[in-house]
Amino acid sequence: MHDGHGPADVAVAASTLFDQPGTTCEVEWLEADGMGGFASGTACGLRTRRYHALLLSAVRPPTGRMVLVNGVEAWLDGPGGHVPLTSQRYAPDVIFPDARQHMVRFTADPWPCWTFRLPDGGMMEHSLFVAADSGEAVLRWRCAGSTQPWRLSVRPLLSGRGYHALHRENAQFDFRGSVTGGNVSWRPYPGLPAISALTNGTYEAAPEWYRNFLYTEEQNRGLDAIEDLAAPGVFSFPLGAGDAVMVLRAGDGLSVRPAAYAESLSAIERARRTIAGPPHAVSASSYIVDRGPGRTIIAGFPWFTDWGRDSFIAMRGLALGTGRLRAAKAILLEWAGTVSEGMLPNRFPDDGGAPEFNSVDASLWYIVAVHDYLGTAPDDPATRHVLGAAVQAILEGYASGTRFGIAADIDGLLRAGVPGMQLTWMDAISAGRVVTPRIGKPVEVQALWINALRIGQLWAPRWSSLEAQARRAFAARFPVSPGGGLHDVVDADHVSGRTDATIRPNQIFAVGGLPFPIMDGAAARAIVDQVEAHLLTPMGLRTLAPSDPAYEPHYRGGPAERDRAYHQGTAWPWLLGPFVEAWLRVRDDTPDARAEAKQRFLAPLLAHLENAGIGHISEIADGDAPHTPRGCPFQAWSLGELIRICRMLDPPSSPQDQSR
Repeated sequence: MHDGHGPADVAVAASTLFDQPGTTCEVEWLEADGMGGFASGTACGLRTRRYHALLLSAVRPPTGRMVLVNGVEAWLDGPGGHVPLTSQRYAPDVIFPDARQHMVRFTADPWPCWTFRLPDGGMMEHSLFVAADSGEAVLRWRCAGSTQPWRLSVRPLLSGRGYHALHRENAQFDFRGSVTGGNVSWRPYPGLPAISALTNGTYEAAPEWYRNFLYTEEQNRGLDAIEDLAAPGVFSFPLGAGDAVMVLRAGDGLSVRPAAYAESLSAIERARRTIAGPPHAVSASSYIVDRGPGRTIIAGFPWFTDWGRDSFIAMRGLALGTGRLRAAKAILLEWAGTVSEGMLPNRFPDDGGAPEFNSVDASLWYIVAVHDYLGTAPDDPATRHVLGAAVQAILEGYASGTRFGIAADIDGLLRAGVPGMQLTWMDAISAGRVVTPRIGKPVEVQALWINALRIGQLWAPRWSSLEAQARRAFAARFPVSPGGGLHDVVDADHVSGRTDATIRPNQIFAVGGLPFPIMDGAAARAIVDQVEAHLLTPMGLRTLAPSDPAYEPHYRGGPAERDRAYHQGTAWPWLLGPFVEAWLRVRDDTPDARAEAKQRFLAPLLAHLENAGIGHISEIADGDAPHTPRGCPFQAWSLGELIRICRMLDPPSSPQDQSR
């Protein structure tokens, strides 16, 4: 048995270099498989989240995610001594072994790769990538410049758990493996996928429990942070004969010949290296995944699945903004079949349960995404018909009334909300209480509703009168005062005439972020100026003005504290897309305005691509400086809106690539 104890002085000696804020132990990498599964970890090699794993597979793509292989312990033995190639952190806070003392370089381009200096001056390179659409994780070790014969040992660390859970030592874990040379297949628990390792090494069974791994990010978030992992045996590779290769897959893989598989690795690598475009555009493919016969968008890694609202906001940048028109079409067609009483699901539960329809705006964002797709894609009457039918079903359901009090009111605006239900994008719940209920007529919902009515006229002109009525009511009821911003909610709590003038970012959608602005002229400029003055940060728009007594400057602590801060001051990068669009519109989108926007708004986001999730944009950040990134390090709509901002400021000179 392995109790997770080692020389504390080794851990301390190396930790001063790697554990400072902003260094490699806070920077994370992601390798997604296109089906909802992924591998992820930190640049320094320490697992800091329960979600960090080498083989994490979706058994019901893109949901039903299971952690199968959490990591490995790898080391070299030779005349030059013993050299660890991996690092582990155990409770209470001991790092052993600590490979960071030998690490000289990490890069994530085109996939994660670590380089270690050996005692004789040689170099050991360890790389990892996930093969898209097969879910296989490919690990490779390559020794160069060494004068000594080294033997590599690799011990897989297994669990077999839901990705939100943690694993503890138990008597039910089955260490037995089906072995053929260097290929092994384990089935730790009945009813779960087998775990297969295909290698060009040799395997020896040596079952052990490794206890008390500590995940510091879980600890920081006020969650359980201790895990035990099972180590069934050790693979050995003499490095003088070439690269050591290990392919991890979910399912029985022993029928694949190692030589034949090794030949395919070079083809996979060539395909990965030929992907063109800036890193953030390449990263966009991580979020576009299978759902049944169609496609969808994962809202964020590591813990979100596909959410309706997030999918339709994100696809405008991730799919349309990168020329992935086939993917955009598949996403819209897949979701078109889920309309129920005028509503689209907001979330599909991980356990395969019934979809959740707790969103007033997801369906309206779908209509906006349909509009943007049809304005970009070649004419396809059959697709246009299916999408048009979904748009009409949504508008008819909303106009006549549907779940949760959603209906067109007598003034043409859209009312929504019932006590205890969160319907807008500000959807946090703390201790059973909706933090920002926004019952009534929220401002961004009206902007979406008016846009949706305008778009619906492509198929049914009868929506024009309702659009005109809603526009008149919006102009009359939402301005706080001449020269000011907009109310966040009117007819609050369904009380006629009651308003909520809280300064929030939702008003920006009356000017930017949607195809058709609701406000223009001096009124639009006043909205943008108010948002810029009170809510703008380098990492996005705050969700509440700092002058408000309810403002929360930091997103940290346990779940209850974080839920209270989520939309009460926390900054959201995705909101910079609508803001930049509005900011340019009120300045007539001049070359000087674009140049200023690049420096002020775009440059900080581009810098952030290397500071949290490599090549990606975080979900949120603290409202107060230094605006520390928080939440998911890989967020779909954050990256999608960055891509949209880039296209606003540097419009493409060539037509969309329609081949993907």
